Amino acid sequence: MVFSPGEPATGNRTEMCRYIALEGIDGAGKTSIQAALRERLESVGIEVVAVREPGGTLLGESLRRVLLDGPPVSPWAEALMFAADRAQLMADVVRPALERGACVVSDRSVYSSLAYQGAGRALGIDRVRRINEPGLAGRWPDLVILLAVSTRTGLARQRQADRIGSSGHALLSTVAEAFDTLARQNPDRFVVVDAERPRSLVVEDVWEAVGL
Repeated sequence: MVFSPGEPATGNRTEMCRYIALEGIDGAGKTSIQAALRERLESVGIEVVAVREPGGTLLGESLRRVLLDGPPVSPWAEALMFAADRAQLMADVVRPALERGACVVSDRSVYSSLAYQGAGRALGIDRVRRINEPGLAGRWPDLVILLAVSTRTGLARQRQADRIGSSGHALLSTVAEAFDTLARQNPDRFVVVDAERPRSLVVEDVWEAVGL
């Protein structure tokens, strides 16, 4: 099933949740929760393809090194590289996995670009949305689980911040506010989970949100 941003998600819950995105600011715990969710889904017999953005393809891994560990780049160059990474990941990995009936669990998605580059870099959420839409070809996540933590917690949890994660409190605060706004604007797609709590409680809430 394909939904456009903000469109009410209707139909079979299992179909809805085949493309799940974990979102949140740096330090929210997305990678850890992705691993736990993958294990849970596989335990009930569901094929899972775990992906990350940026990354997941030869092009994506090259872009990841530039975007997260490379020298400073301009805001628009950053946004366009994320869009290119996402388009390649969709073509090579995400869409083929969904077409064969697998569940895709993604560590970040297009919503990160809306929050980080659209709001955080002040490029404009609608403008960043438009540069990503061709590469997505209508395939947005069915379910977005927003792992909500304070900026202070996010910064404290980062063992070794990457170029974007080390941008500081002001950027992450803006990004967190943007995620909150996106969640309010898309209540049928987003589920907000309090990720300040112990991991075991977060995992249970995420599993309940998936609804399988």
